[in-house]
Amino acid sequence: MDQFIVKPLFGDESLGLFTVTNQTLWLAVGVLFAFLLLALPTRNATLVPGRMQSVAESLYMFVRKMVADILGEDGAKFFPYIFTVFMFILIANVAGLIPASFTPTAHIAVTGVLALIVFISVTVIGFMRHGLHFISLFWVSSAPTVALRCVLFLIELISYFVRPLSHSVRLAGNMMAGHAVLKVFAAFVPALGILGVVPIAAMTGIFALELLVACVQAYIFTILTCVYLKDALHLH
Repeated sequence: MDQFIVKPLFGDESLGLFTVTNQTLWLAVGVLFAFLLLALPTRNATLVPGRMQSVAESLYMFVRKMVADILGEDGAKFFPYIFTVFMFILIANVAGLIPASFTPTAHIAVTGVLALIVFISVTVIGFMRHGLHFISLFWVSSAPTVALRCVLFLIELISYFVRPLSHSVRLAGNMMAGHAVLKVFAAFVPALGILGVVPIAAMTGIFALELLVACVQAYIFTILTCVYLKDALHLH
């Protein structure tokens, strides 16, 4: 698990509030990658796009369609934030697969903050838009009895406050598990000598799977953000 240790880039091993660490570096690298991927290819956009412009436009339209399908016209104002979240997680996940790199999204400190921002934003938007009527989100009026409605109200309320935990742990857990499995197989390569080609072949398949998981997890985090926003914008 040493690949997940947050280490200072300069000075001793002590960590302070403003210590520049390997995680800080790869967060900055993620911002740089996003700039290179989105800003530069579209700087002098042409009617017939080139390769990089096509990639940038495809990512933009993919998230745009997701927001439109789930949130409708009301979701347009939230698109910049949702697109930013998607690109940050996607780039951080994929960049973490580069050998000798670091994966910020394998840490609950990073994914937890992202999930908390979504949770707080959704709650604030819900109360601003609907007032105290937002609490009716947890009241299942279709239940046959009042007693059952009260039980379901408590269950819905608990599940609502568990959202940040599940939202963040799902992403961090998937990133950490996949990287740990790759490291385990890598340890078999020198130990098996000439037979080390077997774990290398397995690592190739796992790496391809990890690349898929990196993209899928960015999509899942983003689509759940849209679903939670939909609850706040359109009750029930």
